[in-house]
Amino acid sequence: MAYLFTVTLLWAFSFSLIGVYLAGQVDAWFSVLIRVALATLVFLPFIKFNTIAKPVIGKLMLIGAIQLGAMYGFYYHSFLYLSVPEVLLFTVMTPLYIALLNDLIARQFTPRYLLVALVAIIGAVAIRYQGISEDFITGLLMVQAANLCFAAGQVSYKRLMAGSELPQRAVFGWFFIGAFIVSCLCFAVFGDTNKLPTTNTQWGILVYLGVIASGLGYFAWNKGATQVNVGSLAVMNNLLIPAGILVNVLIWNRDADLVKLGIGGAIIVSALLLNHYLNRSAINKS
Repeated sequence: MAYLFTVTLLWAFSFSLIGVYLAGQVDAWFSVLIRVALATLVFLPFIKFNTIAKPVIGKLMLIGAIQLGAMYGFYYHSFLYLSVPEVLLFTVMTPLYIALLNDLIARQFTPRYLLVALVAIIGAVAIRYQGISEDFITGLLMVQAANLCFAAGQVSYKRLMAGSELPQRAVFGWFFIGAFIVSCLCFAVFGDTNKLPTTNTQWGILVYLGVIASGLGYFAWNKGATQVNVGSLAVMNNLLIPAGILVNVLIWNRDADLVKLGIGGAIIVSALLLNHYLNRSAINKS
């Protein structure tokens, strides 16, 4: 859980940095490409070429292509249609997708995961429900597509690494290579070379997002995902929302209803506590 909390604090800055300094100014596909390329370089020295089975390598690359490559494409473009708070608000469905995808893969139905995910969603919605922009439908669909990609990647990685003795730093480079291939293809087809970074601030933000937020952040997040149950993972996804809004308020002075923020945050924390209680009860009954 410590990994997930740490990355939550780290990623809290990413929403505002993208929304304030990159969205509409730097080509979204170029931002994705640079971010993934830098993250790939971080783990390239640790890649094992001969000790990892080819089927495992293929699965890791596919997971990375979905969780990062495809997800970033939808995520970055959503900022062209939505404000930072709206993007944060519309990520509330990720926990539900995690719970349902896990059950779908396992061919079972676990009511307690769905209950915890729904409580977390209620908390997130309570934080910042506000009027929507004219491009609501387009932005909403893009964020939900990003949520689905992110959820599918987390669930798949957690299952792939369950019981594995492979050191995760040795396999995570393949995860980023899969994302890098997707981002290269998308930039080549859809990228706009007339909207490249023009300031040191923009380049600095891309370096931070690539090396720290993506490189170290996704490694720590997916490692943390293998150490908790699906219910806890679902709830931790929504803690990004109050954290992101707090950063937006404290640094960029954006208006926020602190009462709603407190109420929503309390509901999300209660969902985490509820998950631990239900999980303990299920273990005791088994």
